[in-house]
Amino acid sequence: MVEPVIVGVDGSAESLAAAEWAAREAVRRERPLRMVHAWNWHLHQRDGAGRANAAQRNLARRVLREASERVRHAVPGVQLTDVQLDGPATEALVKAAQHAELLVLGSRGLSGFTGFLVGSVAMGTVAKATRPVVLVRADEEAEDEHFPADDGEPSTDTGYRDVVLGMDLRDPCDEVIEFAFEAAGQRHARLHVVHAWQAPSAISLGPGDIALMHNPQQGEEWQEFLSAVLQVWRDKYPETEVLETVVEGRAATALARAASPASLLVLGRRMAERPTVPRLGPVTHASVHHVGCPLAVVPHE
Repeated sequence: MVEPVIVGVDGSAESLAAAEWAAREAVRRERPLRMVHAWNWHLHQRDGAGRANAAQRNLARRVLREASERVRHAVPGVQLTDVQLDGPATEALVKAAQHAELLVLGSRGLSGFTGFLVGSVAMGTVAKATRPVVLVRADEEAEDEHFPADDGEPSTDTGYRDVVLGMDLRDPCDEVIEFAFEAAGQRHARLHVVHAWQAPSAISLGPGDIALMHNPQQGEEWQEFLSAVLQVWRDKYPETEVLETVVEGRAATALARAASPASLLVLGRRMAERPTVPRLGPVTHASVHHVGCPLAVVPHE
């Protein structure tokens, strides 16, 4: 069975932008698109619960119909289905994502490059999902994924902007790296791999390690390590151009800077050993709030 790209829609501007992005992504991946709308079903029929259920179901149908019309107009070639999901939105979306190529959710964009305004449903879903989740701004347009035309005007006829991969060299993960290379390959885009490092503080070092604080070779060593890690992936994806950046400083700051002109940022999320305590790491959490391009969060063991 071919796993679809799934997008959650609720009638908001951000979910409609996410639906269009998901449709374009489904076409790039040669996957069907499934739009889902989650609503809380009232078990007890007293106190008007039956009427509330009927009203919610009718609202869900209208939301899905309007989103379908918009997506079919924007991306005519997409293979599209829709479905209503019962239950709390976060739990319903996490369950649906188990059978998805990836899950796409909308997020209200803030001004400039200040990133996303992310609601509890999106944050909860990103933290709990076992499949990749992509967050898309409300004002995201197809042209935003591409370089501008020669005259500076937005265009969809130019090449795709870079896909950026935030790499933690202390724990490089194959699932995250592969997702980024696949995304870049599908777009015929350059993959920009970024690793940020910080010199250890005196507090974190032992008595014999104090010289490591000002080791001028640390950056070169991280660069060599990054190149070594990526070599097998360069061999596997020889047609993908790869740019490597190693920078000293905070990872969240470096990623926000690298992602500002990008079409997609890819980050990993280690799944909690205790599923009851899902969480985002600090770099992913900061990127959710401060990165302007679509953000893919890829869970891994």
